[in-house]
Amino acid sequence: MPAAVSAPTILIVDDTEVNVLLLQSVLGAEGFRTLTASDGATARRLSRSEAPDLILLDIVMPGESGFETCAKLKSDPKTAQIPIIFLSAVDDKNLIVRALESGGVDYIIKPFNKPELLSRVRTHLMLKSMRDHLRRLAQDKEELLAMISHHMQNHLAAMHMSAQLVLKRAETNNDAGLRLLAGNILNASTETRTFVRTFLDNSAADHGLSIKLEAISLAAAAARALKPYEETAKRKEIVLRREFTETGTMVMADPIALNQVLDNLISNSVKFSPPGREILVSVGAGRNHAECRVRDQGPGFTEQDKSRLFQRYARLSAKPTGGEPSSGLGLSIARKLARAMNGSLTCESNAGEGAVFILRLPLATATTQG
Repeated sequence: MPAAVSAPTILIVDDTEVNVLLLQSVLGAEGFRTLTASDGATARRLSRSEAPDLILLDIVMPGESGFETCAKLKSDPKTAQIPIIFLSAVDDKNLIVRALESGGVDYIIKPFNKPELLSRVRTHLMLKSMRDHLRRLAQDKEELLAMISHHMQNHLAAMHMSAQLVLKRAETNNDAGLRLLAGNILNASTETRTFVRTFLDNSAADHGLSIKLEAISLAAAAARALKPYEETAKRKEIVLRREFTETGTMVMADPIALNQVLDNLISNSVKFSPPGREILVSVGAGRNHAECRVRDQGPGFTEQDKSRLFQRYARLSAKPTGGEPSSGLGLSIARKLARAMNGSLTCESNAGEGAVFILRLPLATATTQG
């Protein structure tokens, strides 16, 4: 036989005993499990330990008011998702607005009408059940996609390495047909790996970033980010130039996030620049911030491009000049990371005149530098 479904639990918060007994009687007759509290502190303690499905909350109570209790419940991640219906003997529009603004989902005037009370309680319990179900589905989806992506990364890495070995052998043996096939596999695996990695980065940015700020040399970080693209730029006959006027300037940043932002900006500049052009990466400092500018001589951006530049999966007018993959996610992630480090990422560009991306980060103080 299927397991019995437990009855929803409703927490009644009211300092008037007759009100509590009446609500217990009405709700109990409908099969609901009830808990009671006569003040905000007790209500918050019970909410954390018992996790009720719904709270009926009086406004005027000893100690903290219902508004204060509601605000504290909503600020606590463990109780923030519990719907709260205010119960009050005062029929005042200003109070109703304040109740809803403090986090309540509804407002019922006492003495309440039994059918109305039960109807609103059932409605908000149903809405909570649907939200919980959607939240579980979203979590399941993210876990499944993360698992699939992880396995894809492993297999794609093996495929990529094998294709590189085959391509090297084909070049050694001067086998044009095998070289073409190996090159196709290498390009396909590179494109898929890029998309999977970018998808995972975007998912991480959407679900909370683990940012740990520390004092970092922006110039050193920019130099490290440039290194992996020297060979690619050379193959495309692109000159990578650096101009670091503030080599000792320290900023507050997360090392991994900073590298990811700089990597994206430099990668894009190399990807979208035509052969024979120049990319300038410069580092300078202002009064309260340092900035890294990545300037290219690519196609630039139209006004329509600029309005969508940092949107997810945005497809812009510029196309990679060497057939490189582009997911349309990188700049969206880079801006999220910049903001998470209390910085900013902006772009200055005109169509046909190249583009400059500007990453600004707060300077590290003497105290933070240890």
